[in-house]
Amino acid sequence: MRLFAPVRPICEPGRIVDADDLATLHAHAFRHGWPATEMEALIADPAVTTVVAREGRTPFTRRPVGFVMVRAAADEAEILTVAVAPSRRGRGIGRLMMDETIRRLYFMRVAALFLEVDESNGPALALYRRLGFREVGRRANYYDGGTANALVMRADLK
Repeated sequence: MRLFAPVRPICEPGRIVDADDLATLHAHAFRHGWPATEMEALIADPAVTTVVAREGRTPFTRRPVGFVMVRAAADEAEILTVAVAPSRRGRGIGRLMMDETIRRLYFMRVAALFLEVDESNGPALALYRRLGFREVGRRANYYDGGTANALVMRADLK
């Protein structure tokens, strides 16, 4: 008999106090992580929207398990980074965060959302395509010291 149902992640705005946790998540997701000071600066930037997925039974025990950072300018926005804890991948957290991010951008009247992704990142590409992103460019030798290509993708939000 199960006493508690599994805890579903919730999405909330990022806070300055999240900076250390987000830096740790980013370091696990990418070869070159961003330091907590960079996370703090981005969270504090009024042009940047940070959506954090948290798990925990109460508000005081909820910990970040993923996040999205996006910078808006006029009616366009660019995803700066998306990271999900390795132990939580494949559970729909990326989709949950992206849906919430797109919802927020829609209400900000953002018309187009851009991102760059390593062309070999199959799970990310599948998610982005399901969300309506399409390839609009390619940056050769962009990642990993010039050994991996980046795809530039766009989704129209209006």
